[in-house]
Amino acid sequence: MRLILLGPPGAGKGTQALRLVAKYGLVQLSTGDMLRAAVKAGTPIGRKVKDIMEHGGLCPDDIVVSIVAERIEQPDARKGFILDGFPRTIPQAVALDRMLERNGRRVEVVVPLNVPEDALAERVRRRAPEGRPDDTPDAFVKRMHVYRTETAPVLDYYRSKGTCIAEVDGVGGVDTVTERIADALKAGQAS
Repeated sequence: MRLILLGPPGAGKGTQALRLVAKYGLVQLSTGDMLRAAVKAGTPIGRKVKDIMEHGGLCPDDIVVSIVAERIEQPDARKGFILDGFPRTIPQAVALDRMLERNGRRVEVVVPLNVPEDALAERVRRRAPEGRPDDTPDAFVKRMHVYRTETAPVLDYYRSKGTCIAEVDGVGGVDTVTERIADALKAGQAS
């Protein structure tokens, strides 16, 4: 299964991706984690994107696409993966589709996690002490704007391609949301 978890900042994509990895035996591909690790390690890519990420901006498509392209070709990702935080723009979605099509693969399902903005702001506020520089109130406001204008249209892009869209209410306990995702995936496979 090749699955995209889509949602605004604080929707729980990373948390749910880890649970889906355990449940389905897939690989989690989190561009946010990959980029944060590059920043922490001080790699050339990390130095390039550090300031962008700290201010809530999106990293340039060429950088993010190259990280994903390299990762999805690794043996453990060939049987299936969960993308968390990618694609964030329509050009990234087009690039992903081209990468997959070269090997006769495609995105099979997109799972949008729907959470009201006030709940998202509270989640981000609670996790800010964990040390994520992109979880400041100012960065959150900017990230929400970027999500609405650049990432939300990705859902319509996949919908127009006929990709299975499994909408999930992302409000509630972690276990409850995980169950909703599993139910939505089962329903999507049945249709």
